Amino acid sequence: MSATLLGSIARTPEPQLALRRFLALDAVVTTANGLAYLAFPAALGRLLGVGEGLLLGLGVLLAAYGAGVGWLASRRQPPGLAVRLVVETNYAWAALSLVALAVWFSPTAAGLVWIPAQAATVASFAVLQQLALRAGSVQQ
Repeated sequence: MSATLLGSIARTPEPQLALRRFLALDAVVTTANGLAYLAFPAALGRLLGVGEGLLLGLGVLLAAYGAGVGWLASRRQPPGLAVRLVVETNYAWAALSLVALAVWFSPTAAGLVWIPAQAATVASFAVLQQLALRAGSVQQ
């Protein structure tokens, strides 16, 4: 994702709108990822070197989480505690993805690229959301 795109998403005269946009982007990407895992667990499992059952479970989790983040993004003033929970969950997901890569998984070459890339994407969402929260984008 380019800095220009992120800058245009963040640019708004309404402070909480940037946060809502970052939450919405997170929701779309997370839900799409979850739906892909649900729709193609065998093929993606072979491609990434990750178990089909794990991808199915992650698909359910990600689709539900993405829907929840989407609901939060739809609030005119997302509650600060809920946003902080999303930020912390995103950081935890990114860290756990890297730990799983190092400790539990034996991925294919595609998995060695995909797992850190999705971890970096999720961590980026957390950083953007945290910065927007700190900037006073949400009623505390």
